[in-house]
Amino acid sequence: MTDLEVQTKGLFDSVARVWRNGRILMGATAVVAALLAGGGCAQTTLTAPQRAATEQLLLSTAAERAIVSTNFSLFNGRKVFLDASYFDSYDSKYAIGTIRDALSRAGALLVSNATNSDIIIEARSGALSIDAAETLIGVPSAGVPVPLAGAVSIPELALFKSQKQFSLAKLALLAYETHGGKHVYSSGPMIGKAYNNYYRIIGFITYTSTDIPVKHRPTAVK
Repeated sequence: MTDLEVQTKGLFDSVARVWRNGRILMGATAVVAALLAGGGCAQTTLTAPQRAATEQLLLSTAAERAIVSTNFSLFNGRKVFLDASYFDSYDSKYAIGTIRDALSRAGALLVSNATNSDIIIEARSGALSIDAAETLIGVPSAGVPVPLAGAVSIPELALFKSQKQFSLAKLALLAYETHGGKHVYSSGPMIGKAYNNYYRIIGFITYTSTDIPVKHRPTAVK
C-alpha cells in the first residue's frame, strides 16, 4: 500500500469516527431533553391565596384577646340578639363569631332575631388591623440599566433585615332592653394585641419572634 493510500484511509477512518461520535452525542442529547421534558410534567403546583395565614392569625388573635377578659355573666339566662350592623372591619365575621361564643359560654341564650330577645347587644369596631415596619441594613434589590440589554435585577444583600407586624383590636359593646330600650351594659373599649416579627442576618440566618399561639415557638434556621 502506498503512502497516499495510507493517508487516504486514515482520513476516511477519522471522518467515520467523527460521524459516529456525532450521532452518539445527538442521541444522548435527545434522551436528556426527553427526560427533562418528562420531569417538567411532575412539578408540584403551590397555591397562592390573596391573604397570608400570618395576617389572618394576627387579626383573629387580637380579636380573641379583646374579648377574653370581658365578663358576660350579666347575660346568663337572658335571650340575647347580637346586632352586627354597626360592626365594620377586616375579618368581621370571625370577630362577631368570637363575641357570640363568649356570650354563649357565659350562659346567654342567643336568638336569631331581635323580636324574640330580651336584650339587644350592638357590637362595634374601633380598630382591627395591622401596622407593619421594615428595616434593612444592606443593599436593597434594584434594577440596573444595561446598554442594549434593558434592566438587570440586582438581588437584595442584607446584613440585617427586620419585618415587624403588630395587630390591634379595639372592640366595644352596647346592650339595652329590646322593649323600652333601657340601658343594660356598656363594655367600654376592649383591647387585644398580637405581633409577629421576622429577622434576617447576614443574608441567610433567619429568626421569627411571635406571640401568636399556633406560631409562638421562635425558630432559627442557618
